[in-house]
Amino acid sequence: MILEQITMDDFSAGLERTRTVLIPCGSVEEHGPHLPLGTDTIHVYEVCKEASRRVPVFVSPPLFYGVCRSTRDHPGTIGIRPATLRGLMSDVASDLYRQGLRHFLIISGHASGLQKASLTEVGEELILTYPDVRVAVLSVLDLAPAAWNEVVVTEDDSHAGEVETSVMMHLRAPWVGEARPREWPRFPKHILVRDKRCHWPGGVWGDARAASEEKGERLFNLSVEALVHLIRDLDGAPK
Repeated sequence: MILEQITMDDFSAGLERTRTVLIPCGSVEEHGPHLPLGTDTIHVYEVCKEASRRVPVFVSPPLFYGVCRSTRDHPGTIGIRPATLRGLMSDVASDLYRQGLRHFLIISGHASGLQKASLTEVGEELILTYPDVRVAVLSVLDLAPAAWNEVVVTEDDSHAGEVETSVMMHLRAPWVGEARPREWPRFPKHILVRDKRCHWPGGVWGDARAASEEKGERLFNLSVEALVHLIRDLDGAPK
């Protein structure tokens, strides 16, 4: 049940079937010269919507803006502060609780460590505030990593490389440019840098040359299957 598509009567009827909601989070962030700025949000939202076709679950509209640190100097990246993300997610989840939802699966299409930590902090606050809720927090890259390894050939591929290019070729082929870059960032270990683009000029972390639409379809379906299993686990998990 996609929230922006249903009526209030549909919502009330849906509560008779499930008290679980998926809350996808993404980013407006550069993804190299070949992928759209909304890649993270498109990816995670489509996974959530497809999961909702296979198991009864609510899907909230995605939170489009994310915490972007390493890519903030690249053209097109529009980020928010961790505190902003925490406040927004906390408000959304609290109001979903007020509307009757009790199981929250917060899933990020943006794999930033700061983003995931911010979302996890909100999840911890939810389980302390409401004794009857269950919460899961993860990124889309956490879904079925072992199964993904059977498809992906690029080592240490995480941003606009083989995985995301393949998935976007499956989901939004007309939006994918012809370039197939290969790059890994060169940030110094432990040392924070001001000019981040100097250490990561192309904004790609991986090898897009290894991407294909067929791989994208397989990766997408593996992710959906893993998410469906997680939904069922969350529904039956101990409080």
